[in-house]
Amino acid sequence: MSEPVIPAATESGQPTAYLHSGWTRRVVGYVLILVLVNVMVDSVLASPTFVLPQLSEAFHTDQFAWIGSSAMLAGAMWAPLLGKSADINGKRKILVLTLLVAGAGGLVCLIAPHIIVFVLGRVLQGAAVAALFLTVALVRDICAPKFAMVVTGLVTSGSAVFGIVTPFILEPAVHAFGWRVVFVISASFAGLATLLVRFVLPESRITTPGTVDVKGALVLGGGLAAVLVYISLGQVFGWLSAFPILVLLAGIAALIYWYRVLSRRPEPVIDIRGVSAALGLGLLVVVMGTGAYQSMLQLFSLLVEVAPDEGLGYGIAGPAALGLMFGVPSIGIMLGGTISGAVAARKGPALTLAAGVLAGVIGTALMLLAGAASLPLAVVCSFLLSLTAGSLVTSGFNLASILAPRERQGTVSSMVMVMVAVGSVTMNFIGSAILGATRVVHDGEPVNSSFGVHSYIAVAGAVFLLAIVPTILLVRRMGDHVVTGAPISHL
Repeated sequence: MSEPVIPAATESGQPTAYLHSGWTRRVVGYVLILVLVNVMVDSVLASPTFVLPQLSEAFHTDQFAWIGSSAMLAGAMWAPLLGKSADINGKRKILVLTLLVAGAGGLVCLIAPHIIVFVLGRVLQGAAVAALFLTVALVRDICAPKFAMVVTGLVTSGSAVFGIVTPFILEPAVHAFGWRVVFVISASFAGLATLLVRFVLPESRITTPGTVDVKGALVLGGGLAAVLVYISLGQVFGWLSAFPILVLLAGIAALIYWYRVLSRRPEPVIDIRGVSAALGLGLLVVVMGTGAYQSMLQLFSLLVEVAPDEGLGYGIAGPAALGLMFGVPSIGIMLGGTISGAVAARKGPALTLAAGVLAGVIGTALMLLAGAASLPLAVVCSFLLSLTAGSLVTSGFNLASILAPRERQGTVSSMVMVMVAVGSVTMNFIGSAILGATRVVHDGEPVNSSFGVHSYIAVAGAVFLLAIVPTILLVRRMGDHVVTGAPISHL
């Protein structure tokens, strides 16, 4: 079978590489490998949510937000450094590195004797967050612009196919082998993906001469992490207690120092002043929408542990509840990402981003009305929210791809991933704080109250509603823009 390719042009119009513009066996093989990489990412980020109660019991902690979000928080630290490094040193090379680090993190979690070592393992696993945006950046190196949008939808959401059966496999596996089996699986996926990426995928044809500002990356990542850590520590030690306040001030000081000094260097790790208005609006929608969705995903893992007949006013435990809540909605992620990629190639990613936000508003509204106590309705709500997840992530990356030159795809894609990480961590901790502040005593034990659960859902819904404002502004600004190979950073 012949391979349709088109010459890729730089801003000067000179061809620099040949890009695939249609499906061939080789492209299918590349896509399958990139999907496998993102299966590993899902196993790092989502699989631990299946065993949150077991992890809380094993490490004697009720800070489930730390367990579920530590890898995503670490991803916010990793992303700027790895994104810039990928543009300079080659995306495949850096992707292999992230897979090795993530695999090592899974092994650390597997043998962790206490919570401190476990969180350290999750920090290493956070490198997997970079793997997601690097797969998207590699797609742009392999495919022509319009075709790349379709492929991006498949790469970012194709891993959801495995999510359909994962809960039905994990439930008996966890019952038989315990919570550690989750990390055995993630480390195994990381090892397999490393080999395939290294020996099958092509290296980046376009790189950017320069150096990586390691100091700037560490200061920026550390500042982000410190602010997010405050959100977690505040609910434990008190929002105005000395230690959390010191952590917050240190984070703010680091971010100010990075912005006022380090970001003005000739080659900053992220050129924040070069962010266009359209990209800024898109990033704002992503941080709000994905944050709201991830917080709801965390809530679902708690609701399936409570039976409706316990009389708490919430709870959806029942036969195959775990499989239904986390398996069936995987179809929604796959559909949301795939359809968004195909539509964006014709209409642009702004409209598909708007569709994702709308699905999130509807899903949380239904969940607030009755879904927290009805398994069938909860499954419908989870499906709608998964459409949101697939659409927002795919559309965010596609928007970044058309607003940045090819040689900066790694850096700009890392900005999208930072927004996903910041939104997810922030909303997860806020949700945890809401539940912790509204607990009641039931049969002699502290449990989440109905008021707390419904307040949690209401906050997520409010964030989706607020996301409508930048979405409308983005759609107006992008207008009828047609996707081409040239960046449109002026928007």
